[in-house]
Amino acid sequence: MKTDDWKFNRRRDKLLDELREKGIKDERVLAALAAVPRHLFVEHAFQHRAYEDVALPIGHRVTISQPYTVAVQTEMLAVRKDARILEIGTGSGYQAAVLCEMGARVFTIERIKPLFDRTSDLLRELGYRAVCRYGDGTQGWESVGPFDGIIVTAGAVQVPEPLMRQLRPREGMKPGGRLIIPVGDRNGQRMYRITRMDGDTWEEEAFEGFRFVPLLGDTEG
Repeated sequence: MKTDDWKFNRRRDKLLDELREKGIKDERVLAALAAVPRHLFVEHAFQHRAYEDVALPIGHRVTISQPYTVAVQTEMLAVRKDARILEIGTGSGYQAAVLCEMGARVFTIERIKPLFDRTSDLLRELGYRAVCRYGDGTQGWESVGPFDGIIVTAGAVQVPEPLMRQLRPREGMKPGGRLIIPVGDRNGQRMYRITRMDGDTWEEEAFEGFRFVPLLGDTEG
């Protein structure tokens, strides 16, 4: 069962106003962020800052993403109810919870075992029905694809080809799956939206001004 705390309500409302001022227009995205108790996804010492528009440490050299970044990536994904979404980098579970609130069927992969154990338990306790997996997210999750959307919450040096190929191809008037991924180095990334068209054809768009922790595969430290 989801748990909320009345003392965070005003801070949450203020955050939503800030996100609107920064350009977030999709009210479904904003409603999902309003519904997720972010203070339960941060470490207890940082709960008083849970509704600030900042990234916060959650251990293991990982952060819970800035709410604006979560909102931007989710808006770019254009999530529909019952869409099949793969998340690479479960982290705190906050992004997965937002996608669940939007009615998506969420599959999420985390490569840090203690974080996977903690977050999968938390999502289950809060009633979010995300399917969690421990492993290398750069390879995707082929056995449960193809996906209407894939969202990557860590910065990649290049776009992993397995993720592109696990997007659902375009079918008639139904657009193909979308991959939202930050690409660059430790100093900053560009956010890419890659849409699968027909067969081996993808459409690519790039957006400036983001910074994430690095995306690592099993062969990297």
